[in-house]
Amino acid sequence: MKIKSYLTLYSLLLFLMIAAVLPACKKETESSSAPVISSIKSYAASPNDTVLHSATPNWQYVVITGNNLQNATQISFNGVPASFNSALFAPNSAVVQIPAMQFSKIDTAKLYIVEYTTKAGSTRFSFKLGPAAPTFSGISNLYANPGDSVYVYGSGLFFVQRFSYRGTAIQSFNLDTSGNSIGFLMPAATTDDQISIITKSGTLNHKIIATPVIAGISNENANPGDSVYVYGNYLKGIQKLTFAGTTITSFASSSNGSHVGFVLPTLTQRGPVSVTTQFGTATTVYHVNDVVTGSISNWDSNFNWQGWGAGKETKDNSNFHGNRSTYFVLDVDVNSEDGWPWTTNIPMNAIQWVPKANIADTVSHWAFKFEVNIPKTWKGTTVNIVSGVDGYVARWEPWRINATTTVPYSTKGWVTVTIPLTSFRASHPELGQGMGDSLTKIADLTGESGNTSCIMYIHNYGLSAGSFYGAVDNLRVVKIK
Repeated sequence: MKIKSYLTLYSLLLFLMIAAVLPACKKETESSSAPVISSIKSYAASPNDTVLHSATPNWQYVVITGNNLQNATQISFNGVPASFNSALFAPNSAVVQIPAMQFSKIDTAKLYIVEYTTKAGSTRFSFKLGPAAPTFSGISNLYANPGDSVYVYGSGLFFVQRFSYRGTAIQSFNLDTSGNSIGFLMPAATTDDQISIITKSGTLNHKIIATPVIAGISNENANPGDSVYVYGNYLKGIQKLTFAGTTITSFASSSNGSHVGFVLPTLTQRGPVSVTTQFGTATTVYHVNDVVTGSISNWDSNFNWQGWGAGKETKDNSNFHGNRSTYFVLDVDVNSEDGWPWTTNIPMNAIQWVPKANIADTVSHWAFKFEVNIPKTWKGTTVNIVSGVDGYVARWEPWRINATTTVPYSTKGWVTVTIPLTSFRASHPELGQGMGDSLTKIADLTGESGNTSCIMYIHNYGLSAGSFYGAVDNLRVVKIK
């Protein structure tokens, strides 16, 4: 009996020892050691084993490789927890989607760190996950006064370590939460044309390109004593301004550099307009104080009118003062949709629009120009310019803002109108005149010779009952680029 009792007791102790050891062995097999990360690789199909040393978060998947990676409880990038599916894990790899993150809210102490946690422990791995290198897109006000608020726009403007604006270090600045701007106060002095921004993601060195641009002239054939405006961009900080070869000594620029104005002195010749600043010089291809170059028709120097249609007024007419010559007048009351005012239009004989040598030029490099004076409110009718070849039409409707919005239009004296030849369009069978395909080559408008006739007239397309009272002079086609 004693022998049997000893055997029974021995068997019970052995069973208890085995029962105690087995769970421990199982637990050690599953996750007895802390995780180890050896690399982070691309999950892309080709190549699918590229080791990544950096990335920008874009919801992409990556493969974390190492040891003891199964049974993860938390994985975070830059301190931002990632969602994951443990079915995609193995002891030596884990497929994880990088989470979306707001860099403006990230704890910089956790920046560029991947933290991987299991029940057995955690590990940290250096991985440069952040915004792309900074880029530049614009400046809010290049001409701000010292102390004014200025913004440099771009992307990737996070974690800025150093910032200098035109040679001056900016010690205090604000970053928006989207990384698209850096705001600061204009310093008292600047010395160069460079913007430098150093971030944790990279360095931006941008040279300011602010070469002046001339987009148009208010009146290319104004009288001495008239106010004239040059329109464009970066027209400030002007060092020299000339108009038809004559230096303008007194002028005023707008605060944003969009235009510069002056009183026209007596001119002695025709010539271009030129503006010089510290950033460069802009000079027009065309000449001002010039009614001869490219002339299609005017009443005095190139009487190319067919002799019927438009009336005329002299320079003494009080409604159209400020013109040194005689000009065409259109006084039209158009109340019907299909009205063609034959007695008040400007028909012109065939003449050379574009020199034959330039017939293959880019269409946008040439424009139809004229001076106009519209003293009474104009809205609802259209000035049509019709070529004698294939009926291409340019519609001039300065009162139209868009398809649904219109505003009354008039001028204060004489102004120059520039209509690029790209504005001439074919007729459309349903939409009407000048609403078809755009002009793609000059020869379609003028013929291969560059010589064609022209009619300017007023038409009402049924938008509203309307009238037109205005004077027109110096119709011409000139090169603008």
